[in-house]
Amino acid sequence: MGKSSETNLQSLDILPTALVATIMTNLDVPSICSLAATCKAFNLCGSQILSFLPNFHLLDISPTIDLLKPLLPPNPYLRSLRVDCARLDDSAIDHLLRPSLEELCLHNCADFSGKLLSEVGGRCKDLRSLYLSSVADKRGRSIHVSDLEELLGGCAQLETLILMFDVSIFLRHNFAHVWAVASAKLTSLEIGYVSSVMVTELLSPTAGPYHSQNQIRSSVLPSIRKLCLSVDYITDTMVSTIAKKLTSLTHLDLRDAPIIEPTVAFDLTNSGLQQINPHGKLKHLSLVRSQEFVVTYFKRVNDLGVLFMADRCSSVESICLGGFCQVTDTGFKTILHSCTSLYRLRVSHGAHLTDLVFHDIDATSLSLTHVSFRWCNLLTNLSVIRLASNMDLSVLDLRDCRSLGDEALRAISSLPKLKTLLIDGADISDLGLSYLKRGVRSSLVSLSVRGCKRLTDKCVSFLFDCSCNLELRELDLSNLPNLSDAGLLLLAKSRVPIVELRMRQCPLIGDITVIALASMQVDEGRWHGSSLRLLDIYNCGGITQLAFRWLKKPYFPVLRWLGVSGSVNRDMVDVLARSRPFLHVAYRGEELGTDQWDYSDDLYMHDYEEVDELEQWLLDGENGIDDEEMEEAENNAELE
Repeated sequence: MGKSSETNLQSLDILPTALVATIMTNLDVPSICSLAATCKAFNLCGSQILSFLPNFHLLDISPTIDLLKPLLPPNPYLRSLRVDCARLDDSAIDHLLRPSLEELCLHNCADFSGKLLSEVGGRCKDLRSLYLSSVADKRGRSIHVSDLEELLGGCAQLETLILMFDVSIFLRHNFAHVWAVASAKLTSLEIGYVSSVMVTELLSPTAGPYHSQNQIRSSVLPSIRKLCLSVDYITDTMVSTIAKKLTSLTHLDLRDAPIIEPTVAFDLTNSGLQQINPHGKLKHLSLVRSQEFVVTYFKRVNDLGVLFMADRCSSVESICLGGFCQVTDTGFKTILHSCTSLYRLRVSHGAHLTDLVFHDIDATSLSLTHVSFRWCNLLTNLSVIRLASNMDLSVLDLRDCRSLGDEALRAISSLPKLKTLLIDGADISDLGLSYLKRGVRSSLVSLSVRGCKRLTDKCVSFLFDCSCNLELRELDLSNLPNLSDAGLLLLAKSRVPIVELRMRQCPLIGDITVIALASMQVDEGRWHGSSLRLLDIYNCGGITQLAFRWLKKPYFPVLRWLGVSGSVNRDMVDVLARSRPFLHVAYRGEELGTDQWDYSDDLYMHDYEEVDELEQWLLDGENGIDDEEMEEAENNAELE
């Protein structure tokens, strides 16, 4: 066996370098690094490839500056750079910013200052697309409006700009002024948080003490087609200004999160709603009032406002409405019958939405593929039965529609293309979940039954009885009081390559589940437990120190997100985090795998890369944390 392995390595070494380089050039960064970890020849070639790679995408881990340096050598051919900067700061600017870049995407820039913005404007003149999130979020980091001005003025070719941080820290007048130098080619703009007054002033600049009429462009952001904003209040004034000034708009996404109940001057009314889409070009419309701070709704909009809006939005293909508590079946029904091109419909907090909306949905020409009704408690099984006539449905989100039961699942089972089903909090039983075996189970990629309290271990046996090849990759079994280790043993025996598994707040889940998942072998050629990227066992009643021993390497080699309870085993959590630096360990109960600035709530599968070998290559030569430290933490926990 040893001679055979040695012969294979020698045969790899004699492969023509040009051939290996050609193959590697067509791979992404994690794959290149994984290949480089296999032998010296590939390692050398991989290091050389990084010098002329056009795309460098590394978002699955957060590298330090020392780990990033060898991965980003001088490279005049680099066009696209995407990096998670959670462990980087201003000292990494010289390594990240290249004049050849056309796309730059930097996540989690909390430890950077405003210098990042000004340097991007000074060094990346050919940028077409820019994404920056959480810039200067860390305490002590500062950012000035002049940094934004240098960014906008320096990137004259910019077409897409996404600033996922709070820009309301800038003075209102100065903020509006700097956009006069923004690229006239800018077609897409997204901002993490900005006040509605700032948006209005940005789009309606007037002469002031700091600039003359000659400095004011006749139309700020003249080419904008996509606008996504999170604001303090969605108001009639802001909506009207957007509608009048942005004449090419095809995608409008507005979200607010009031901290107090808005007055009429700072709210959306029927009058504002009928101003939307005056030019008839809109294809996507999203208006959402979040309940993040206080429970509040669009109380000044009713069916009349929706009727006016629907009349102007007949060609819209995607509509998302959240918090319209005064709109009844009449308003929602008008949307279904007026918007004949609609394929994506999302409604949340529809307090008056009932089954009558779908009474004659068969009479429409709609072919819905994405449907979401969240917190619509008046919907019953009858609504789902009628919705199921849309055989092209691929995403169905019915979270917190608590009147739904087994008959809804029976109807859903007939949908041949369904990939995502979220039915949290529904009144379903094990028998209802068994209906999915009839057809939809083989197409499902993501399933969430969080909080469906009647479910037991039997639901797992119905899902994973090995009678067909399952495509399921994301599964949420959280807050199921009757789910135990026995059910998860059935999942582990099925050998289905689950990528994300959430089981938070399950009192009967314990160490046996973790051991079973760690020992799970997806196929003969893979390492034990290799498929799991996300595991959430926060506040599971039976988790003890024993489980933490199975969360160490070499188990779960590609795990990137872990949710555990830190209050009971904090020392062991800290040791685990140090021993696995690329593992995001959450112990305060926060949801895993989400970005604080991600408001889209879009449903998608993560495109995970195989990066276990990447981590090995990056940490080559480091000893890691000794088992003795884990044992010491275990002993301390027992003493307490």
